[in-house]
Amino acid sequence: MNEIETRLADRLAALRSDRGWSLDDLAKRSAVSRASLSRIENGDVSPTASVLGKLCVAYGMTLSRLMQMVEDDFIPLVTHASQEVWTDPETGYRRRLVSPTSRLLSGEVIEVEIDPGQRIEYGGSPRDGLEHHLVMLDGHLTMQIDGTTHHLGEGDCLRYQLRGGNVFQTPKNAGARYHLFIID
Repeated sequence: MNEIETRLADRLAALRSDRGWSLDDLAKRSAVSRASLSRIENGDVSPTASVLGKLCVAYGMTLSRLMQMVEDDFIPLVTHASQEVWTDPETGYRRRLVSPTSRLLSGEVIEVEIDPGQRIEYGGSPRDGLEHHLVMLDGHLTMQIDGTTHHLGEGDCLRYQLRGGNVFQTPKNAGARYHLFIID
């Protein structure tokens, strides 16, 4: 387990503890099994993007805000070499934190890479109306947001306010790489 995964496990355990929730309480709120939560908090396994999404909904925060809690303090220049990368062990989804959140800044930029033939589903939004701007860099992506399907290709921009769940899906013959700008 790398350093960011260790800090993430510690932060997840602290969030639950700060709220006075048992593992059973969090399991009910997040629809993640008690056993999985225990293994994640103990650092035995790395959580998938789907599980992190469910936990963020339960805690009422964005994934990026959670990741900001485990990352270093605000610095003005974020070099490519210093941008933290997290990979979902289940789907291979890769998330590079290009411009991390800060208590002093409202937005963040994430670069995401999804392999061909993947489907990633998030069941809810951590905050109703959270503003997103998705800019496709390469590949193809189908997004389902609030019951509407959008087909995106290179150079396309999808702007939306997240009010519920969403689905990211790549075709079998192409992956996707995009920047996601989140305004919190």
